[in-house]
Amino acid sequence: MRTHAAETPLATLVLGHGAGAGHDHPWMTRVADGLAARGITVVTFDFPYMAQGRKVPDRGPVLENAFQATWLAVAARTSGPLFAGGKSMGGRIATQVAARGALHPEPIGLVSFGYPLHPPGKPAERRDRHLPLVKAPLLFLSGTRDPFGSPEDLRDVVRGLPNATLTLFDDGDHSIQGRKRKAGVEDPLECAIDAAANWMRQALLPTDVLDRASERSRP
Repeated sequence: MRTHAAETPLATLVLGHGAGAGHDHPWMTRVADGLAARGITVVTFDFPYMAQGRKVPDRGPVLENAFQATWLAVAARTSGPLFAGGKSMGGRIATQVAARGALHPEPIGLVSFGYPLHPPGKPAERRDRHLPLVKAPLLFLSGTRDPFGSPEDLRDVVRGLPNATLTLFDDGDHSIQGRKRKAGVEDPLECAIDAAANWMRQALLPTDVLDRASERSRP
């Protein structure tokens, strides 16, 4: 495990990596450090196959057990609020463990960067059957060019989940990165890091504070 510590942490996020690269990949480091700079401590780890130098991911139960074990270890040493999530496969596994009710204490919310809704080119093979069983709020962050889930397909999923939020990033790929940086155009991944941190801050607000804010915004 590696901890990317915020100076004054508001919460801790346990972040699982994607299928093709481990927790020390530059993408994971950039996101974890970016969230830490925004007040969210991030703990990353390697799934067993990656730690053992294998390329093919473990089967679902092994991945889920690894996420659960990391969660329990982090919870044992952390007194503040906890969020779960990951990049691609890591985000999917986080939601599967949460759907089984196997994260104790329960997470405040789950954050998924590039949720792999289906294999590229196979939109009928959706990986969303378990999502209605997740009790905690869900945040899906996705690029509009992601071959693992089109904006239309993701919107369809979120419509059936009353506790879910979808934020799309123009021109972002599966890693929420643009094809080419353009002058005056914000980096999609940097925007996604901002969105994740802001969503987690919002999730930490007491319900009565949110209710008062909603009342003030009414005409």
